[in-house]
Amino acid sequence: MKTYFSTFTILLATFIILIPALLTAQNNSVGSQVNGNFQMDAQYYRVDSAIGAEMPVPEKMLMNSWTNITYMAGNFNAGLRYETYLNPVNGYDPRYKGTGIPYWFVDYKAGQIQVTAGHIYDQFGSGLIFRTYEEHNLGYDNSLNGIRVKFAPVKGIELKGIYGNQRFYWEKGRGIVRGGDADFNINDLISSMEQSKLRLQLGGSFISKYEEDEQIFNKYDTVNGIVKDNEPLVIPLNVAAAAGRFNMIYGNVGLSGEYALKINDPNDHNDYIYKNGQALLMTLSYNKQGLGAFVQAKRLDNMTYKSIRTGADKALDINYLPAITRQQTYTLAALYPYGTIPNSEMGIQAQVNYKIKKNTLLGGHYGTDLAINFTAINSIAKEKIAADSIFAIPNGTLGYTSSFFAIGDTKYYRDFIVEIGHKFSKSFKLNFTYMYEGFNIKEIQNHDAPYIHANIFVVDMTYKITSTQAIRVESQLLITKEDEGNWVYGLAEYSVAPKWFFSIADLWNSGNSDNNKRYHYPMVAVAYNNDANRIQLSYGRQREGVVCVGGVCRNVPAANGFTISITSSF
Repeated sequence: MKTYFSTFTILLATFIILIPALLTAQNNSVGSQVNGNFQMDAQYYRVDSAIGAEMPVPEKMLMNSWTNITYMAGNFNAGLRYETYLNPVNGYDPRYKGTGIPYWFVDYKAGQIQVTAGHIYDQFGSGLIFRTYEEHNLGYDNSLNGIRVKFAPVKGIELKGIYGNQRFYWEKGRGIVRGGDADFNINDLISSMEQSKLRLQLGGSFISKYEEDEQIFNKYDTVNGIVKDNEPLVIPLNVAAAAGRFNMIYGNVGLSGEYALKINDPNDHNDYIYKNGQALLMTLSYNKQGLGAFVQAKRLDNMTYKSIRTGADKALDINYLPAITRQQTYTLAALYPYGTIPNSEMGIQAQVNYKIKKNTLLGGHYGTDLAINFTAINSIAKEKIAADSIFAIPNGTLGYTSSFFAIGDTKYYRDFIVEIGHKFSKSFKLNFTYMYEGFNIKEIQNHDAPYIHANIFVVDMTYKITSTQAIRVESQLLITKEDEGNWVYGLAEYSVAPKWFFSIADLWNSGNSDNNKRYHYPMVAVAYNNDANRIQLSYGRQREGVVCVGGVCRNVPAANGFTISITSSF
């Protein structure tokens, strides 16, 4: 197995962290501190062919774990993360198998300049052309190993430059990513606007990725049916993207937007077409006491942007394309999560939050919270390239054309959500949620099933027994004629603050047309908290499905067994 770092690099990273910390402890320097956190998730597996957990796990138990340590002293910061996957928990990419230090950094600020060397998490604007981040729940980490320089020449201007390779499990991605970002706070730059009700920020970004040449052959033209086997494509070695953005607030109204353009980037994910990519994200919001609302719109066209042109389906993303769907927390509402489709997506989301006043007929003694949300996402409209235009690019094709405001016929996702929260007394609170969800499971998850229409009902009740003891009960129902049919979910939690937490839950596929597949997925859990330490043990069945965070998704296999999670921080 290849390692992400040489032994020398690991020793250097350890020296960077530990030597300053030891000196601090010895000299008792004022203002210096060492912080850290630890997390371990281990799962013991049992074979359960009834729910699809048929493959035995030779190790019986799999484990993901990591530890972060950060040292801070004045303008100097340094840190590292030690990770071990022995072996990766099912559902995580097996290429994470191993142990090492895949992340370390040193950072120093001197006046107007700040320099970071090592591994960098950052983003330009909304992330449409550049974002590096980690999300352990998804098994995702695309940190940039290189250099970042920030420069603030005057108040109101921040310039930023980055250069490096991305993490690819325990290796470095072969592509080189470099670029810059500029952010301008107009109210700080123009003295006459310092006290203005209008707050305005402008920004711009540029990113380019370089990847060595490789021979790729054009298989065939799927649009016109012209077979061109064994003709090598002329592949651009440098692929650039640029974006501009604004954010303005006037009184209670906010408006922000970002537009990105990516030049031709033939790759596995767009069938090696040479069409430019475009992305637009706009948000309009309004807020005042008791009322909040926003409308968000997004358009994506050929915006897959990776530092590798072949493969790496879930890794090496240079950009981040945020979802405009609600991030659901209730189990049945999250049963069909939507993940961003970067090469063809056009959607809108709107939400209104309103608090009905206290001491009114509908508000009662404590007031009532009301939220309504609507989301609609389609493909973009595409027109085939004419046969006489196919050779506009050497041995390739532009693929298609698309009118910027034309909506495609394929419906990806719909939802309509109503949430009502009311506190009846100091001890009792009830939340009710209704959700209609339309989900194109064939296009989103590649399942051979019809478009899903689901109605979901959730009742969530919390009762405080004493100041430290509480009981929470959830009842959920999902009704659909498609896919696996109806689902029922029940949960009961008992907590004794701040130490103990107990829960029991069951997910039941009550409406499956196959009576032999109307499975129960029971789960029991207990957790103990002590200051910054938490230990949780659970046992039960896990349904096969998909988990998504911010439009990025991970497949979760069916499982039956014990899970132990330990977290600690200092």
